[in-house]
Amino acid sequence: MPFNTKLTRALGIKVPIVQGGMQWVGYAELASAVSNAGGLGILTALTQPTPEDLRKEIRKCKTMTDKPFGVNITLLPSMNAPDYGAYAQVAIDEGIKVVETAGNSPGPVIKKLKAVGTIILHKCTTIRHAQSAINLGVDFLSIDGFECAGHVGETDITNFILLSRARQSLKVPFIASGGFADGQGLAAALSLGAEGINMGTRFMCTVEAPIHIKIKEEIVKASETDTELVLRRWKNTSRLYKNKVTKEAVKIEKESTTGKFEEVAPYVSGKRGREVFINGDPDYGVWTAGQVIGLIHDIPTCADLVKRIEREAEETLNKASALIIPASKL
Repeated sequence: MPFNTKLTRALGIKVPIVQGGMQWVGYAELASAVSNAGGLGILTALTQPTPEDLRKEIRKCKTMTDKPFGVNITLLPSMNAPDYGAYAQVAIDEGIKVVETAGNSPGPVIKKLKAVGTIILHKCTTIRHAQSAINLGVDFLSIDGFECAGHVGETDITNFILLSRARQSLKVPFIASGGFADGQGLAAALSLGAEGINMGTRFMCTVEAPIHIKIKEEIVKASETDTELVLRRWKNTSRLYKNKVTKEAVKIEKESTTGKFEEVAPYVSGKRGREVFINGDPDYGVWTAGQVIGLIHDIPTCADLVKRIEREAEETLNKASALIIPASKL
């Protein structure tokens, strides 16, 4: 049975599930599969080397689905920052109706996108950042709990608290991100006030995800304790898969007497991380994974996964509703 939430209505999707933007993963193959399954697939803009390459990927995705899909634009600290405005302009030119934003100082990009009516889904890890995003005019917030993969923020607040704080204080609808892999999780998020969920790591472990099968098998074998927090010393904390490289990076981070980022930089290279998804060696470089890896036990198609989550969520919500017994009128 299709869900009816503010998210599904606004985005024109059947199931309130968003495939989060993931570097080196968010290509047309995955985004189209998620959208065809009834969720919202997302292309990752900065996975493409230039704005024109993003244009090609958008057009490719359009040949693979006639359902809505979005684009992720993540603004990260950089000595040589990409032309974020140009990536946003390509999304506008190609008629993209939904953009997921994240990162530092997104104001100019959001303003540009909102000027043409783009729906903005902004990802943040604190209520304070969420309030700032609301002031920029975002339509939905993606509330990212400490369980999540990648940049977790510095406050270490897990979703059980963070989502309830969002429900209490935010005037803009939100979805839940970090720690979601099944229908029970979707039902819990909806019960806590969210309008849907965002999943990243779970979608990495699907047939259509454009990464090496050995990495998918590594995720299936992993437990919830197999992630590592890296770069905490520099207040740029990321949750990564625990492997030989992250262990060495953490060792340097803790033992360095200089505190210079240059000492750990070679170990957290994004280029080596990309190679992991190509060569299938989980120890070749760093790669993001959330604690949700402990809940992932198979490699389904996106269609089967979304259908299963939809069924589980409906069963869970019905089961919870059945716990309430009408009071006797006697």
